[in-house]
Amino acid sequence: MQPESRQVLQYLREHPEFFDTHAEALAEIFVPHPHGGRAIPIAERQMVTLRDKNRALEDKLLELVQYGQENDAIIARLHRLALAVMDARSLDALLSALYFNLREDFAVPHVALRLWAEGASLRPEFGPPSPEARVFAESLAAPYISRNALFESAQWFGEDELPLHSFAYVGLGAQQPFGMLVLASEDEGRFYPEMGTVHLQRLGELASAALARWLRP
Repeated sequence: MQPESRQVLQYLREHPEFFDTHAEALAEIFVPHPHGGRAIPIAERQMVTLRDKNRALEDKLLELVQYGQENDAIIARLHRLALAVMDARSLDALLSALYFNLREDFAVPHVALRLWAEGASLRPEFGPPSPEARVFAESLAAPYISRNALFESAQWFGEDELPLHSFAYVGLGAQQPFGMLVLASEDEGRFYPEMGTVHLQRLGELASAALARWLRP
């Protein structure tokens, strides 16, 4: 900014009453239009600036409303899942409800679960994980997002050579870890490193509480 410009700006700051006593100046001073080359009165420029700011605030408000609606939808799905697992009268029924709700209500195409507490040992969920996978699961303080399958988890989905490109790993049993839930998708944008994991964390806590009723350490 040129020294002369600084002096003018400083003067106006120190004399805010200037345009009260010289109201006609607002109509006589022309400045470039912010969205075009023509000149407009300074008062009109202020109106354009205010409209732009108002439009930006409206866009931000719409974005916040959209986020709120998305969060409400996720909370509703978690609520339905909670009711379903609470209603389960056996471990088999619980696992069926968990898989069904994640696939149908949450639209997660691929779900895998590994448990290393005692339970229905004939189920594939109780197949022993590798020591590395178990140590990883027990170290998870929060859900972990990956572009690639970790350890042998790609084999847990029961299908060969699935073209999966995004994974979410959720540890089960915060105080006494007893398993890991893995969500996966062919869509690399479904689970991505920058995404928030609060709802995944709550999903893990819900699944942990439900499963703990049917498992023995």
